[in-house]
Amino acid sequence: MTIEHFKTLTHAEKLSEIKYHGTLLGSYDRPNEEGGSKVPGDIFELHDFWVYLSDEEDMVIPTRRNPLPPVEEA
Repeated sequence: MTIEHFKTLTHAEKLSEIKYHGTLLGSYDRPNEEGGSKVPGDIFELHDFWVYLSDEEDMVIPTRRNPLPPVEEA
């Protein structure tokens, strides 16, 4: 599945795709679009892209870039 195809799915289909094919990468607090407080959620790897899913599961945002900060080596 491509990111373009994922964007055409219904909300319920997106949640199902994440549940059955996504790999949890970790927690992520996404900046609020209005500049307010951050929205807590998780980042999932799905096929060849990443998806942000808010804790309330009302926001599903796919991205081509890795939104997680780089891992610091010791």
